Amino acid sequence: MTAGRPAAGSAAPGDPFASDERLFGPEAFAFYVELEAHNSRDWWQAHRADYERHVRLPLERLAAIAGERYGPAKVFRPNRDVRFSADKSPYKLNGAMTAGRVGGVYVSVSAEGLHAGGGLYEPSRAQLQRAREAIAADGPAAAELDAIVRSLEERGLELAGPFLKTAPRGFDREHPRIELLRMTHFAGLGTLPPEATMGDVDRVWRAVEPLLDWVETHAEPSI
Repeated sequence: MTAGRPAAGSAAPGDPFASDERLFGPEAFAFYVELEAHNSRDWWQAHRADYERHVRLPLERLAAIAGERYGPAKVFRPNRDVRFSADKSPYKLNGAMTAGRVGGVYVSVSAEGLHAGGGLYEPSRAQLQRAREAIAADGPAAAELDAIVRSLEERGLELAGPFLKTAPRGFDREHPRIELLRMTHFAGLGTLPPEATMGDVDRVWRAVEPLLDWVETHAEPSI
């Protein structure tokens, strides 16, 4: 396990991960329901206070807590980059935060609900190549990743897609670990109920920690 990250176990007194308080109130989900119908700057300016109170503030609290355990944390900006998009809607239809050094943990809130997960999403070309080489060697690293993936699926988490339809260039399409080689992201995502607490998020983040450790070991260059 990465140095500095506490081992799994019962939460200590005062541990913010043990809180049974809701992460987001119903107002956060209602905000995004309305934003889907009125995605304009005028509407946003009229409801900015709702965003700040019911979405951004809870996300900043989450980021502060996650940053203590996983590393640098941030809350994503609500504005969309529309420069090269046919869709000129100015605002994202979800709020999200992430924390971590190589990959990270993640929480997102939207009209569709609440999601939490983690791993390495959108790896660089070099990271993807190193990870695939570790898988292709079909040694302990590949067996470890296979066990991690199975554990995530057993816990109800989904692997981030899309997957390649065939083997990546330069790799054997008949390789016994072909399903792992076809991965383009190394991340898992779970759906949480609207009334989810910090403890619910903690259980998802704990589940993806082995994946975080795997990508830090096998997708990053040795120092």
